Amino acid sequence: MKRLHACGRVAVVAALWILFAAAAGVLSANGTPTLKIVLGRAGDYVVRFERELATLVAEEHYTQEVVGAEPIEHRELRSDLLFVSPVGAHRYVEFRDVFEVDGRPVRERDGRLSHLADNASGVSMRQIVTESARYNIGDIERTINVPLLPLMFLFPDNQGRFKFRVQKGTQPLSASTDIPSSSPRFTVSTEVWVVEFREVERPTFIRFVDGRRDIPVHGRFWIEPASGRVLMSELIAEDRTVHATIDVSYQSEPVLDLLVPIEMRETYSRAGQPTRITGIASYGGFRRLNAAR
Repeated sequence: MKRLHACGRVAVVAALWILFAAAAGVLSANGTPTLKIVLGRAGDYVVRFERELATLVAEEHYTQEVVGAEPIEHRELRSDLLFVSPVGAHRYVEFRDVFEVDGRPVRERDGRLSHLADNASGVSMRQIVTESARYNIGDIERTINVPLLPLMFLFPDNQGRFKFRVQKGTQPLSASTDIPSSSPRFTVSTEVWVVEFREVERPTFIRFVDGRRDIPVHGRFWIEPASGRVLMSELIAEDRTVHATIDVSYQSEPVLDLLVPIEMRETYSRAGQPTRITGIASYGGFRRLNAAR
């Protein structure tokens, strides 16, 4: 069984302190910001995003399928997605707390989130990763199927691990129509830059669970240049045996002045195998943990 996770290198990187520093830069000759400035704004944005995640909860409706010529296996999950700070980490990470599988309750929901938040100091990264991936299906074991993982690449301390460029063929300051077909809910109503990224440092963020092989990532961000807000992310992780694509769309949410994930679409496949794993997760009901449901 192939095992993809974001917990070897990512667990280490997630424990680093983030230095709050705006990227320096100048405007281009025509008065538009440079890529360096836009990435600096995006870095500031994800730092603020992380700070605002404390006590934030969303409800996730997650459908997974293993498909070939026809569906082979199907699973419906309903979960609370909680952002907690585990032992040894100085960042909030996503904890998928499943309360219903294929329409059947698997645990009591009331009071559990408050208990988890109140005892976050006793929650280890391994516990979070294991529990979040517990009900995944298919023969590719994975822990990267959480919606905010790509935003980690934009943290100021992490940007140096990647090469960024504005995608060729797109106008930096116009509404982009270059949208993955897998994300029909994503719409652009503001100026965006389509920024490509490619991981160049080793060890990589995502590795096989045994830690012996790197899986470099590449993809794109749709970034609002004036604010640095991320409207959509596309993450592709692949090597000679496994291919994974995860697209996440974000939109405004009254709970906080940020763009929160509203949908995640993913596909996983293995070289030489006719089947693939697909997933669609939608997010809603965002609330502060201390607010009444």
